[in-house]
Amino acid sequence: MSLYSENRPWGSFYVLDEQPGFKVKRIVVNEGGRLSLQSHKHRYEHWTVVAGTATVTVGSQVVALVRGQSIDIPFQAKHRLENLHAGEVIVIEVQFGDYLGEDDIVRYDDIYART
Repeated sequence: MSLYSENRPWGSFYVLDEQPGFKVKRIVVNEGGRLSLQSHKHRYEHWTVVAGTATVTVGSQVVALVRGQSIDIPFQAKHRLENLHAGEVIVIEVQFGDYLGEDDIVRYDDIYART
């Protein structure tokens, strides 16, 4: 059960828990889905793949992660999550910071033309 969810062009996310200083999400990325290349001014994140093969960009590093693997997204680092394989990619994201609103996204590249 989630506190709330949102559909996005690349898939959806579900907020599982939210308290002062942290938020936990389940992110579902559809086949071919690609989140924007982005950074955050007020938070850092930890991603753990629970299903599928996630292609993750952090800075200049691009890695493929599978179930059970995780990666840290440092404060203000440019990053992206993609699904280049068959089936859904599901990631558990833990956000840490003083402000965790969805408007804390700085987009550098977005195939869906969002700003």
